[in-house]
Amino acid sequence: MTLPKNTIKKYLPLILLFGVSLFVVFYHFLSIPKRTTFDEIEFAKLAIQLGKQSYTPYSQLATGHATLYFYIILLSFKLFGISLFALRLPSLIFGLFNPLIFYNILKKVFNKKPSSIVYALTPLLLSLIFVTMRWYFNFARFGFEATFLLFLEFSSLFFMLHHIETKKWSPLVLSGVFAGLAYNSYQPGRIFILIPLTLLIHSFFVMKAKRITTLSYFLVPFFLLILPLSIYLNINKDTRFYQQFYPDNHEMALQEKGQFFVRNLSSTVGIFMIKGDVNGRHNYPNKPALNLILGFFFLFGLILALKQIKNKYNQFFLLWFLISLAPTLFTYPWENPNMLRTFTVLPSVVYFIGLSLQFISNIGMVKKYVPQKVLLIAIILLFSVSTVYELRTYFVHQKTVFEEAFEAERDLKSYLPMEQINEK
Repeated sequence: MTLPKNTIKKYLPLILLFGVSLFVVFYHFLSIPKRTTFDEIEFAKLAIQLGKQSYTPYSQLATGHATLYFYIILLSFKLFGISLFALRLPSLIFGLFNPLIFYNILKKVFNKKPSSIVYALTPLLLSLIFVTMRWYFNFARFGFEATFLLFLEFSSLFFMLHHIETKKWSPLVLSGVFAGLAYNSYQPGRIFILIPLTLLIHSFFVMKAKRITTLSYFLVPFFLLILPLSIYLNINKDTRFYQQFYPDNHEMALQEKGQFFVRNLSSTVGIFMIKGDVNGRHNYPNKPALNLILGFFFLFGLILALKQIKNKYNQFFLLWFLISLAPTLFTYPWENPNMLRTFTVLPSVVYFIGLSLQFISNIGMVKKYVPQKVLLIAIILLFSVSTVYELRTYFVHQKTVFEEAFEAERDLKSYLPMEQINEK
């Protein structure tokens, strides 16, 4: 039995994308990095402790965390036993599926009738660029929850775009569900609601809808899901958040807080192309987060987005860009630059790269003198060089940094209290 050509054409990009994702995320998964970090050990302790008590939306263990992701780690432990593999498996799984969801989001964003072969392949090209950025796949290879948060944000955004496209109410409910789950994840997820909500409100101006009813489909599931954590945080302080949130420091002068903000702004802007994160778990110390090729296309696309600010998707991704950077601007300067805390800026970075590709493929001079197939080959070759550079930086150079950045040398179980292991 042979598959129809349309079916092959539809699923071939997803198969290609999943194959590339599987390679960069799973290649030498347990040997790079080979050791574990004490943060991961604390995460394991937190997850196991959750199995001994009734449901709690927040735990003071491991410096304080919302617990949603750690219940997933607990499930992984129950299925596969307590091991480094089981601890890191959830991050890997979400790391594999994020590019597939992002590809479908980009298909909706770049949904105009293709004017060139480059334009038609933009969603696939951008998704491949996304998954081969070491800023992305590095965090899919150990047990932090960055890829889980991005999965929730992507899912919420996909269903919101699907609602706007189809006018159906069920995707709207699902968008609210995933936005609510994002609130229960890593701290930046608590302000993510502004992203799909902005899209929804914008849609009110271009289509007729019962606005109160439409908003309720989105907001009711969102508020129901954030209620337990919100009640907890209203009674108990989020220890982790307020330890890092310098505006809440009443012993600091306003002028000093202003100086901190300027320092954070400078280091955060510089993270892209000047000086990157110094943390060896996040980055090859001090190396810019974007290589020269990615950095050039990102910067040019950002300028295009600002220049064409009336475009709704330019507005949307600029807002997502700013919201993703906001948390790091209000943490103490010695915490920055930080590629983990700014992880959710990646979709906007990739979108701006896409604007650059579109601009190049559409300008008259290129159309006149360079055939589109030749341009496509040139773009593929250029970003292939970028991909090789990213993979080499990670698997050759950053690998050596991991020897010190991941401090714990012994087996994961040896760091856990015996009573926890026995009860498990």
